[in-house]
Amino acid sequence: MAPYTPLLTVRGSEGLYMVNGPPHFTESSVLPRESGKNCKVYTFSKDGTLFAWGNGEKINIINVTNKGLLHSFDLPKTVCLEFSPKNTVLATWQPYTTSKDGTAGVPNLQLYDVKTGTCLKAFIQKKMQNWCPFWSEDETICARNVNNEVHFFENNNFNTIANKLHLQKINDFVLSPGPQPYKVAVYVPGSKGAPSFVRLYQYPNFDGPHAALANKSFFKADKVTMLWNKKATAVLVIASTDVDKTGASYYGEQTLHYIATNGESAVVQLPKSGPIYDVVWNSNSTEFCAVYGFMPAKATIFNLKCDPVFDFGTGPRNAAYYSPHGHILVLAGFGNLRGQMEVWDVKNYKLISKPVASDSTYFAWCPDGEHILTATCAPRLRVNNGYKIWHYTGSVLHKYDVPSNVELWQVSWQPFLDGIFPAKTITYQAVPSELPREEPKTATAYRPPALRNKPTTNSKLHEEEPPQNMKPQPGNDKPLSKNALKNQRKHEAKKAAKQEARSDKSLDLSPTPTSQSSAQNTISQPTTGDPEVDKKIKNLKKKLKAIEQLKEQAATGKQLEKNQLEKIQKEKALLRELEDLELGI
Repeated sequence: MAPYTPLLTVRGSEGLYMVNGPPHFTESSVLPRESGKNCKVYTFSKDGTLFAWGNGEKINIINVTNKGLLHSFDLPKTVCLEFSPKNTVLATWQPYTTSKDGTAGVPNLQLYDVKTGTCLKAFIQKKMQNWCPFWSEDETICARNVNNEVHFFENNNFNTIANKLHLQKINDFVLSPGPQPYKVAVYVPGSKGAPSFVRLYQYPNFDGPHAALANKSFFKADKVTMLWNKKATAVLVIASTDVDKTGASYYGEQTLHYIATNGESAVVQLPKSGPIYDVVWNSNSTEFCAVYGFMPAKATIFNLKCDPVFDFGTGPRNAAYYSPHGHILVLAGFGNLRGQMEVWDVKNYKLISKPVASDSTYFAWCPDGEHILTATCAPRLRVNNGYKIWHYTGSVLHKYDVPSNVELWQVSWQPFLDGIFPAKTITYQAVPSELPREEPKTATAYRPPALRNKPTTNSKLHEEEPPQNMKPQPGNDKPLSKNALKNQRKHEAKKAAKQEARSDKSLDLSPTPTSQSSAQNTISQPTTGDPEVDKKIKNLKKKLKAIEQLKEQAATGKQLEKNQLEKIQKEKALLRELEDLELGI
């Protein structure tokens, strides 16, 4: 059997068409090119076998495998399309309109039977946000939010409401992925001094004071984003306020909460203050990655206990993307950042490549787990539109730039079910490409006219933190009890005392302190002729001396503060910086 090749769908002012995926990149015959600017929407089914699109006159459905047209519906104003998980129903949405005399408009959310083409049900859905009903993966239940209630339908029978979940004012809900038992997370915003809360329920047990599987309440929340893991055992909740009352951030304030279906909940402690840009689950459901903090942002992987496992340090990034198999993680800085990507092997925590996709507005992993799509699309950016196909090792395999008078609106991969593409061994060597390697444009910093003919200094606006493994050593997985911690400190203090005694003995055999200190003074006071560099060297030595004192305090069993521990972690970076400055003397 020939290997599967995911298709690429491209929509823009040139029309709608499909491209064969790697390694060919030729135009596909699955979809005859739809010319013109009238295509507003398209979608694939979850398994990638069906494709639906609107051309401004009709909504068409084709079978991707045999290229046959299945149905055509007269819905010229449709702007949203979605297939149910098992391809039974096609949901369509068009903007809700009312007549001039004030009478209610016609239902604008239609559900069509994909086999017969008949309309199963039509609802009034005024808002575009969360317009599509949520189905369970086996389509046994379907749910939608109606007037602050969640209505549940069973077996695609939309004429009878099988169950209702009614709370004070349900603002949002998310149905869990995976098989039975089905779970639902609901968000109720706070009012009149009462906190906002997220609750987890198991369908259909909604009644009674102890019906909720878990509950988490918080005050700082104007809106929330709820993210289930793949195994439906836990939900991550990003709670956001529109305004940061402290004035620290223009983008409001965010907090990250963890809620498990076994009733456990926690606030995820993020070491750096600032916005939360992105949070994403690994497909293995045992860890998640958060990108957070004022720029340069930190990125950290946490386990299900909300303990940090690996810290990627700081860098210009605002997004994280796990590969479909969960073995590779891409950290990227798009939008107002220059498009730098870091591709990491998350099993061994090794950096694979650092490509740069400048001006990118879209990123997507190919279902094969090997290729990456980046694109620059309108209306986010109306110049330099186009897309690139990368291998995760950093090679650009295919590039398409649209002509200057043309816009690219949307580009995406054909989806596939899990297990179609097996996970392959990670390679660190860049794969060969026919395209020439592009060197990213490096923007030089502005220098005032008075400094342009003078030597540059290595001053940095921010101190970058290096990546570090936060995993506990084997055998120390469980947190120590108070007594064990006390004993450990005593043991470490004794060890430090022994080492001091040994060093004292060695000092007796060494030259006299006066001659030694005078020799040290002559060596440790280099002059570069540049007072700026001399000052930096002096400050670095001060910092290193303070770190040595902190390490001695820790060895005697003293409990150090968080900021003191962070200082100790910076020792290697400071030593490197000192060495660089002294080498430049």
